[in-house]
Amino acid sequence: MSLPPLIVQTAGSLAAILALAGLAWWLKLGGAPMLGDDDRVRQAAGEAEDGFAPVAIARDSAGRAALARDAAGRIMVIKAHGNRFAGRMLGPAACARLDAGRLVVDSGESRFGMVLIDTPEADAWAAAINRLDVPRDA
Repeated sequence: MSLPPLIVQTAGSLAAILALAGLAWWLKLGGAPMLGDDDRVRQAAGEAEDGFAPVAIARDSAGRAALARDAAGRIMVIKAHGNRFAGRMLGPAACARLDAGRLVVDSGESRFGMVLIDTPEADAWAAAINRLDVPRDA
């Protein structure tokens, strides 16, 4: 019995795909990153901006995003990006609002997008972010 070449090629490709998927699973590659604790948020913030040392942190209840404030009052928003985290320092163009109890943060950068953070301190963080555009005396 002779199998058509297309069936042999398809079966071989499927076997190779399953082998690679099994290898990736065995090596624990991919998966969804989590900001499970404050130390992980500090690590992600330090990777986004060298030397950023948070003194206040608000993590999303699902662990997919966070806010961090340093001693100088700078605020960074951190979100999952692929299997890593991306962070942006918020400036005067940033704004925040509440939507059904969740904090919606707009970094002011269209390519970074909106970040949803479900945290009990949403009101205080929204106020702090919205004050970033207020001019201050030097």
